[in-house]
Amino acid sequence: MPLIILALETSSPICSVALHKVEDGRLLGQSELRLEKSHSTHLTVLIEQLIANTGYTLRDLAAVAVSDGPGSYTGLRIGAAAAKGLCFALDIPLVAVGTLPALAQQIIACTPRADTYLYAPMLDARRQEVYTALYRADGRELTAPAPLILTPEALAEQLTHHSVLFFGSGALKFQPLVSDNLNAVFLANVQPSAVSVGELALGAYQRQEFQDVAYYEPFYLKEVYTTTPRSAS
Repeated sequence: MPLIILALETSSPICSVALHKVEDGRLLGQSELRLEKSHSTHLTVLIEQLIANTGYTLRDLAAVAVSDGPGSYTGLRIGAAAAKGLCFALDIPLVAVGTLPALAQQIIACTPRADTYLYAPMLDARRQEVYTALYRADGRELTAPAPLILTPEALAEQLTHHSVLFFGSGALKFQPLVSDNLNAVFLANVQPSAVSVGELALGAYQRQEFQDVAYYEPFYLKEVYTTTPRSAS
């Protein structure tokens, strides 16, 4: 009987993996590297070591969950490739978990009186733009993930009526623009984690919300542009 769910989080510079037990949702272990551009060389090693250190094998996997984006194009692509490879080889389902709801879950789970806030994870999208969404304490989505250009008027309506927690790699860019608004609360050093990806994946697994392994692509949110290097003349 399959016993565990493997979760991968590669949407940021942090390469993170976690294992949860299917039966009761218990976290069995987690491992991460905070090294730039470590995903392609270290992700597989982290997976193998974590599974071995917790006393399981790949054959005990019930599913693989992957952070779906938005986030780093290269990181998401590496995570998706690893997850799809495992699912193909082991003939197990693939679960995709949005990066923003997983990041929100991470903060909701440790916030006292969580229902007194709205939650706005923000991922840096370069310049004065972030990827963001808005969630209630029960995880319900109030606004869908979207790019947002940061101005003093951004999210003004929500900040008029609610206390909002802002966090993630893009949040500190917004803080100076709303520093005089007491309803805007900022948390530092919050990074995506495979633990919260795994927590949300457990529910999706029970509901059998699986991806088509052959055709799955991460949710990049914005179109990816590539260029061809100029040849030397």
